[in-house]
Parts: sequence; C-alpha cells; structure tokens
Amino acid sequence: MRIIDCDTSHAAAILAILNDAIVSSTALYDYRPRTPEMMVQWFATKQQGGFPIIGALADSGDLMGFASYGTFRAWPAYKYTVEHSLYVAAPFRGRGLGRLLLGQIMERAQAQEYHVLVGAIDSANTISIALHQSLGFQLVGTLPQVGYKFGRWLDLCFYQLTLATPKAPVEG
Repeated sequence: MRIIDCDTSHAAAILAILNDAIVSSTALYDYRPRTPEMMVQWFATKQQGGFPIIGALADSGDLMGFASYGTFRAWPAYKYTVEHSLYVAAPFRGRGLGRLLLGQIMERAQAQEYHVLVGAIDSANTISIALHQSLGFQLVGTLPQVGYKFGRWLDLCFYQLTLATPKAPVEG
C-alpha cells in the first residue's frame, strides 16, 4: 500500500466509492449517484482551492480510500477553516485506512496553515465518530433532523479539531 495525491486518473475510482456511500449509507446526504461530469467539476474545485485529495492505493493499484477537504463556508473570515471528507471502499474497511487517511489530512491542513478541521458526520455513524474522537476531534454541535434519507430523519453532528496553525493569521 502507498499514500498518493490523487488526480483525475483516479476520478472513476473516487466516483465508485462516493456512489456506493450515496446509495448504501448516510455518510452522504445525497439521493442520486454522481456522474463523471460532476467529478470533473469536483476535481477543478479542489485544484482551484489548493485542496488535497489523498488516496491509499493497494499493491494491486486499486484505490482503497481517499480523503480531502475544502471550503467550510464561502465568506473570507472562514478562510482558516476547512471541512474534510473521508471514504474507504467497502472491501478495505476495518484495516485502519480511515485513521491513516485522516492523519494525512490533519498533517496537510497544518502544513497549509489552516486552523480548524470540521467533520460533518451522521449521528448513527458510530465508527466515524469513534475514529474522529480518537484523533482529538470534539463534538461541537448536533443539528437534529436536518436530513431525510432511507425513510427517516437524520441528525448531523459536527466534530472539530483545532490546530496550532497559522502562526500569523491575517484578515482579508
């Protein structure tokens, strides 16, 4: 296994992982699978923002999972805060990849001098919640019944990790 920076050559594998999460879980509050055209825009947005897409590749070359982050909110005062996402393909879950990828995201965010990482996690996703808590993320709020999927209301929990960066924050 090796850790890589994903590029558009990994779009189909990322799309498959995302679409599996959409149709089989509440990890994403989407209803419809995404299209290859949507991935073109997704990659462009990540590249334009300087946001990493970190992947874990199996020795076979299969993408086992990926993590990224992006804009938390679009107003300038939020420029030191990013919201991250983390997905592991079903055949590779339970092997510690989530911890590895989230650790990589934390390191990259610190290197890019972000101050806060935010994870929005469905309240029933106890595995993701436990992972985040084990790495120092704290529950900072729950939005009850803000999503509706699979015939039930979903509560969205926000987990936050505050980093020691940036060394010299500025406004503007």
